[in-house]
Amino acid sequence: MSQGDERGYGDEPGDRTDDAYSTLGGTRQTRTRLPDGDEGDGYGRRPARNSRSLVMIVGVVVLLIAAIAFANQSGNGDEGSGGSGKEPPAAGAGPTAATGTKPVQGNGGTIASGFAHDEQGAQSAAANYGVALGSAEMFDEGSRREITAAVYAPDVAAARQGDLDKAYSGKEFLTRIGLNADGTPPAGLTFISRVSPVGSKVEKFGGDTASVAVWYSALFGLAGEGSKNPVSEGWYTTTYELSWVNGDWKVTDFTQRDGPAPVGRDQAASSAEEMADAVEQFGGFTYAR
Repeated sequence: MSQGDERGYGDEPGDRTDDAYSTLGGTRQTRTRLPDGDEGDGYGRRPARNSRSLVMIVGVVVLLIAAIAFANQSGNGDEGSGGSGKEPPAAGAGPTAATGTKPVQGNGGTIASGFAHDEQGAQSAAANYGVALGSAEMFDEGSRREITAAVYAPDVAAARQGDLDKAYSGKEFLTRIGLNADGTPPAGLTFISRVSPVGSKVEKFGGDTASVAVWYSALFGLAGEGSKNPVSEGWYTTTYELSWVNGDWKVTDFTQRDGPAPVGRDQAASSAEEMADAVEQFGGFTYAR
């Protein structure tokens, strides 16, 4: 602080200044005492507050009222509604905001299940099923069968199991993406296939049937030194046809299209080691609308 700052610019000769440390954050303040002639109007009355002081007081009061209102609003919720005391908005009313409905359970790497029999439940099911169907586990025969049984309606799973096995185990396909004939990555490489939903919306809803579009980003490729298929990012929208079967939503069909894809930022790509470590260290989520 300069000498001018210590004294306070604008002080008239004869003004007296005392330095003190404010109790707000310990910041150094300069306190100015006016000459004796300015301390009153001769009748023992002090001058009126200036406009700046009035504005500051009004600002503090407004902030205090806002803080109290926010505290009251956030404290009235219950655990079953995600901390909100209000009913969740109808699907489509707020497409960019979460509803606050309590998510279903999916512990230990298992696929979430037990979704609500409504539009929100259908959206949650579609998002979680999309993550499972886009995972690296689909390239392992045992895991693929478990995912298929959990995600698809029973009759659809039985009918499509053979087609899925053929698609995911085809030698030409596996060679093109850099995997071995058994679906495992070459030595020293880490296979990455991960889907991250960004949002969802109900296209149609008929009580026991629903059509839900899920917009998501996807990471796919091989991380490691010498990889010929480095991990890249893609953006897609998949529309899932769902049916209410045996007390839960199940997939009966789906279609996929590219995008919407954002403009990529000017960021340096991470090394193959960083990417492989990130996928191993960062787990996924259970998604709920």
